[in-house]
Amino acid sequence: MLSRRSIRRSFLIQLIFASASLIFIFSSLLYFYIERSILEEKHEELLSYAENIANNESLYGQDAISPDIYLGVSVEVVHLKRIKQSDDFYESSKDQKTYLTIVYPFDLNEFSYLKITKEITISKLLLNKIRHYIFIINIAGFLLVIIYAIGLSKMLVSPVKTLSRKLSNMNEHLMNPIIIEELPEEFEPLGETINHLIARIQNFVKYQKELFIGTAHELKTPLAVIKLKNQVTLIKKRSAEEYIEALNITNKTIDEMNIVVSNILNIGRQEGAQLEKPTEVDVIAVLSKKANDFKLLAESEGKTLDISFEPSGFMAILQVGLLNQIVQNFLQNALKFTPQNKTVILRSSQNSYGLLIEVIDEGCGIDESVDFFAPFKRQGNKPGVGLGLFLAKSAADALGANMSIKNRTDGVSGVVASLNLNSKLSCILPTATKSS
Repeated sequence: MLSRRSIRRSFLIQLIFASASLIFIFSSLLYFYIERSILEEKHEELLSYAENIANNESLYGQDAISPDIYLGVSVEVVHLKRIKQSDDFYESSKDQKTYLTIVYPFDLNEFSYLKITKEITISKLLLNKIRHYIFIINIAGFLLVIIYAIGLSKMLVSPVKTLSRKLSNMNEHLMNPIIIEELPEEFEPLGETINHLIARIQNFVKYQKELFIGTAHELKTPLAVIKLKNQVTLIKKRSAEEYIEALNITNKTIDEMNIVVSNILNIGRQEGAQLEKPTEVDVIAVLSKKANDFKLLAESEGKTLDISFEPSGFMAILQVGLLNQIVQNFLQNALKFTPQNKTVILRSSQNSYGLLIEVIDEGCGIDESVDFFAPFKRQGNKPGVGLGLFLAKSAADALGANMSIKNRTDGVSGVVASLNLNSKLSCILPTATKSS
């Protein structure tokens, strides 16, 4: 049985009710049209008889083809107490027979009228048969509608069942994307959304595995260094200065391990940030605030942060914490790899997809064949554990935004880090007009 919350149940009820109503209305109109046509034909016959008698003093008109059509007709003259200007038709029944009668003016001076009666039992029986047949057709049509509705509802929910069956057979080791071309056109957006989710899960599983392996490697190496250094130190008695130097090296190694642990904790914090309630914010205002914070940092390092925002305002519904994390990572990397007296550009522009945010540096560039979004991927000799872009990419996926890291193509060495927010959840702020 279908539950009350079943959309298929609601569809069946509505389709059956609408179809039954349409069948009832159509059949009723058809029957009333047939009945009226037949009765009007009988009225015309009686009126023709009355006119023939009144004008020709004969029941047979000049155009009569056969007198057989006048069988079952009775004519009599009646006298009324008052004058009736209009014709009067009425039906009557007697001995299970039906009669149609017309009272037609004959001689108004004598208040005499023609009363012509004709048996229409056969016509009434024909109408009853027609009504009976229409009722049978309605029952058959209603049953066909039920069968059709059940079949149509099954056809409509079939793609959903197919998707459900494919998804139920998937696990973290075997996840194949949905073939969009095999779905009905109306279900293509759902298939694309599922494929996007599958891709995110695949990346998550892939990066989680790399994260576990990388974490074990990053922690195992300094632990091995600490152990080896302690073993060497304990081989023979040393001076206090040598013990202090060994402890300093151990502390430095422990600090490096703390950085790794802190970044791993940030991954857990980010998962919580993805559950943060989205709010409507002006993205340009968020970028301006973040730019002001890094402008002072850039000046202290002898670098320049150039800012250019278009449009002047852009409203979006998103988690501000995730957006801040992405922009902060972009700016930190750009300032880290940009030499002194060089410029880092933070700019925004609108395109067909939405709002494009770009951070452009003048660093050494990257090897684009390397997946820098994977955990513990690093380039160059700058400090870091390689988790920043991994966290930024996870945040971008949570925002439903596109993120990319590419080399500059304007002839200058450096990297362009871009984040493209989807305009489907965004709108441009109205620009205030200046009063003249």
